Amino acid sequence: MRGRPPRRRDLPRLFRVAQRAASDYSRRVHHPRTTSASSSSPGRLDRFFGITARGATVGGEIRGGIVTFVAMAYIVLLNPIILSGGTDVAGNALGFAQVAATTALTAGAMTILFGLVARLPFAFAAGLGINSFLAVSVVGEVTWPEAMGLVLINGLLIVLLAVTGLRRLIFDAVPMALKTAITVGIGLFIAFIGFVDGGFVQSTGLASPPVGLGVNGSIATVPTLLFVLTLVTIAILLARKVKGAILIGLAGGTVVAVIVEAIWHLGARADGNAGGWGLSVPEIPASIFSLPDLSLVGQVSFGAFDRIGVLAAAMLVFTLLFTNFFDAMGTMTGLSREANLADERGNFPRLRSALVVEGIGAVAGGLTSSSSNTVFIESGTGIGEGARTGLANLVTGALFLLAMFVTPLTTIVPSEVASAALVAVGALMMSQIRHVDLTDVSVLIPVFLTITVMPLTYSIANGIGAGFVSWVVIRSLSGHARRISPLLWIVAAGFVVFFVRGPIEAALAG
Repeated sequence: MRGRPPRRRDLPRLFRVAQRAASDYSRRVHHPRTTSASSSSPGRLDRFFGITARGATVGGEIRGGIVTFVAMAYIVLLNPIILSGGTDVAGNALGFAQVAATTALTAGAMTILFGLVARLPFAFAAGLGINSFLAVSVVGEVTWPEAMGLVLINGLLIVLLAVTGLRRLIFDAVPMALKTAITVGIGLFIAFIGFVDGGFVQSTGLASPPVGLGVNGSIATVPTLLFVLTLVTIAILLARKVKGAILIGLAGGTVVAVIVEAIWHLGARADGNAGGWGLSVPEIPASIFSLPDLSLVGQVSFGAFDRIGVLAAAMLVFTLLFTNFFDAMGTMTGLSREANLADERGNFPRLRSALVVEGIGAVAGGLTSSSSNTVFIESGTGIGEGARTGLANLVTGALFLLAMFVTPLTTIVPSEVASAALVAVGALMMSQIRHVDLTDVSVLIPVFLTITVMPLTYSIANGIGAGFVSWVVIRSLSGHARRISPLLWIVAAGFVVFFVRGPIEAALAG
């Protein structure tokens, strides 16, 4: 058998093998430099980020990074609006220009760091829930440097939990149905944010209904009409599987917005003009470049424990920790599933590194007085555009660093246009509900609460908390107590304290 000559039917196959071998040898001999040069550099980049392994392309990563920045650029304007509007207990306020500069600096640095370490397409910026909490509640009791000291302590605790593996254990203890519900809830949440920022849904100022369609039940403004047109454009392009659909929609909507403003001079809604633009007016700024003022970097104090007492300060840290911890966990869970990077248990690549770096974001936000930086749900827009690796983060982060010097340029894209992308991505994320078996009521109710509480309370942490507590209570009393991780019981108990922290804080203050 060993010396059997090849059969006639084997000869064509052997001939083709020999021909390919001769061709490969000839190419190596006659074009050695070309072959090496063409594969070395792209190969290293591909291997480092795993671009091909994740089914991505360099072009898709670049487009995704740009789209994520466009969707998030509003934070450079909104974060200073929120933080500079709050006066601390000593009567001091943060400067708008200084906060804008540190917001862009921290977002850029943390986004790049996360891209290099975790190698995931999740961009960072100042968390909107925490910055509002600082401006409204915390600085009424402490100074701004002391408030940022509490943010820094919160970040160090998150890093400690991640390094010790406890944060990963909590992540693993969450049932798959709840992880999927978190993804769907975040999709509904960011879609609701998009509807509100786009002017499609507005507060009525009444007890019932609390929100309504547009102005007095009508789409009565040009910016909101542009939001609708941009959303329809993106949806059509996505349905037709056009590459760059979201980026094309955002660019086209922005161009139309600039033309509309140049013709009708709608102005800003904040100036008392109900038909004006929401967050920024889409017009070419007179001055594009500006030098960043980074004087807020390092303005941190730990005097809050002396000013209001250890227990009261610890309660503020507890609130920051729970909000930061579970907002980030929920966001990363949702984004990883949207990017098809999560396994059947909801875990994604380099999870521990991601959790550690996310904690560092809170530390960095405290050190720069830009508030805790965390993973942004708007990263889903870049994922929808094809981003799958940390290479997209390098693009987004570089644009944020550039934004420090061209802050006026970031105001060209109106929130009405950017919001259309949020709604489109929210719809895509909601499709994950198909993976949950809702025939079991003990699963249905916690999943439903997780999904609905997020947008209704404007908080990812609240939705996760409602899901955890209801899961533990309903599942355990339905005969499934042995299937619930002990860690989930502990976290649910912590959320109970979190939900009633108001009376606890009042008792401590008394």
